[in-house]
Amino acid sequence: MKLTLYGLKTCDSCRKARTSLAAAGHEVTFIDIRAEAPLEQCVPLWLDAVGADALINRRSTSWRALSEEERQTSPADLLLRHPTLIKRPVIDAVGQISVGWTKTTEATLT
Repeated sequence: MKLTLYGLKTCDSCRKARTSLAAAGHEVTFIDIRAEAPLEQCVPLWLDAVGADALINRRSTSWRALSEEERQTSPADLLLRHPTLIKRPVIDAVGQISVGWTKTTEATLT
């Protein structure tokens, strides 16, 4: 199956996901969310698919660095301005969106 993995090259979870998916025989296309991802198109689709609670990484240092006012911004605007707030990896399996590299996600895709 052809998968698109959105993440950061330096993210350990993204590296683990890429390795496991490739080992399972998937063709994985990696897209860096800071440099290459068409976030204006992707973020609204991801929010519709999984919701803001699943997509926004509220444990990150990026989140903690935001002011309370910035945190009240709409989820789409917030993620477009601060792509590192996107929980990683985001995996698009032919329209089926998964966020994070959990045991459930790994079991489903490998």
